[in-house]
Amino acid sequence: MAANFLSVAARMSLVTFLGIYFVHQARIELATVGLAFLCENLLRGLLAPLFGALSDRIGRRPLLVAAALVTAAVLPSFLLVRGTASLFAWSVAMGVVGAVNMPVGTALLLDLAPAGRRQSVLAVNYTALSVAYTLAVTPAGYVAERGYGLLAAFSSAGFVLVAALYALALRGPLPLERAAGDSVFRESVAVMGDRLFLSFAAIAFVFPFSMGLVVFASPLFAADRGLGEGFIGLVLGANSIIVAALAVPVASRMERSGPFYMLGWAALLVAGCLALYGGVPRAAAALIAGTVVFSFGEAVFSSAVPAAVARLAPPGRRGAYQGGWTLVGAFSMGSALFVSGLLREAIGWSSAWMAYAALTLVAALVLALTRERFLRASERAHHR
Repeated sequence: MAANFLSVAARMSLVTFLGIYFVHQARIELATVGLAFLCENLLRGLLAPLFGALSDRIGRRPLLVAAALVTAAVLPSFLLVRGTASLFAWSVAMGVVGAVNMPVGTALLLDLAPAGRRQSVLAVNYTALSVAYTLAVTPAGYVAERGYGLLAAFSSAGFVLVAALYALALRGPLPLERAAGDSVFRESVAVMGDRLFLSFAAIAFVFPFSMGLVVFASPLFAADRGLGEGFIGLVLGANSIIVAALAVPVASRMERSGPFYMLGWAALLVAGCLALYGGVPRAAAALIAGTVVFSFGEAVFSSAVPAAVARLAPPGRRGAYQGGWTLVGAFSMGSALFVSGLLREAIGWSSAWMAYAALTLVAALVLALTRERFLRASERAHHR
């Protein structure tokens, strides 16, 4: 959890403001920046099942240490971006190194968690991540207003510490339910052939997509309306404070009913957030109100979604399935800025937010209607 804390603080203190940096300082078109972010997330997602399945075979720690060290070198290289070609080169490098941490780190946490308390453990971890995001993003906005070089240095140092934690603090043997049978490649591909998993992903993609909207698109929306990075960072930091306060008690209450039960309500809250972004005329008020409402939905889906994916995974395939969800999440989160750039030019921010709210409202209804079916099907999948 300490390594996760540092990696989120190091990454998000910088990445949250990179859209503003590339558009407003590097003078690259928003549509191009959005496409580069989508490229990064697609590559990260496509490789995540492979790395997740590989970690089922060789262990989690070697991959996590290597990824942290490479990220420490690659992430601050955004300062070298001078145009479209260098932007995409940086995005490709980030996509490759980012494909390890999410599926392998989550699988390691689930390895260490007692079977009956996984959702609570995930909630505690997400609370730590929310605190990390708050402590990093809130001051980072003010640092960004004075220059991005120092921010890059802090981010790089953070990932060096992450590598040290994985290498030195987890020196003993780690629990691992090893997979048997198919090759690593076949196991990673097989996840995408699981109809139950794909059915869940086809609905639950709205959660990482909404995270992409809040983390990447809302800062551009706010900046276009004249708000500064310091204020934006303060509001997004407040989001994490709310999630940190709610995640553990909410997850503890959900543990008895299972991770699928509250996802419909979470999607309804997300839809409310997006409607507030589009419907409130004053930019500052819209950003504050929408982000606060989103925080309550995030407190639910932050632990429920990975716990649901763990329910869907057969024994010995936890890393591969977390990698499969990372693929879905990376594509969804990464496409948020790209799609927003297109809609911003075509119909404007307000109409774009309302369209997103309508899509999420439909997902909320479907999740509410199918929660029992997913619960029963996941119980059968776990024993197959």
